[in-house]
Amino acid sequence: QVQLVESGGGVVQAGGSLRLSCAASGSISSINGMGWYRQAPGKQRELVATITNSGSTNYQDSVRGRFTISKDNAKNTVYLQMNSLKLEDAAVYYCNAWRMRSYTRDDYWGQGTQVTVSS
Repeated sequence: QVQLVESGGGVVQAGGSLRLSCAASGSISSINGMGWYRQAPGKQRELVATITNSGSTNYQDSVRGRFTISKDNAKNTVYLQMNSLKLEDAAVYYCNAWRMRSYTRDDYWGQGTQVTVSS
């Protein structure tokens, strides 16, 4: 099992910045990558950014150039630096870790952290 604990959410004005953190514990050595998803009210959960063990990153088009995902292996922590925040970035942000199996994938989720963007 993998446990994920997010922190860093809050209220920020449009154009501002926030940094989210996700600390992982448990069977970390089995993880293939981590990422951030978000879910706004009435919408489906969507991928924001991912980072693999090798450091390869992937971003949703709407956040590319504004958000940066990074990891500190020594701290088992993944970060999401969010700059130039827009009203539409407001959502609950969830940390995700995944482990690939032969034919399936195990996903682990944090409890979520709220990001509110005010005008």
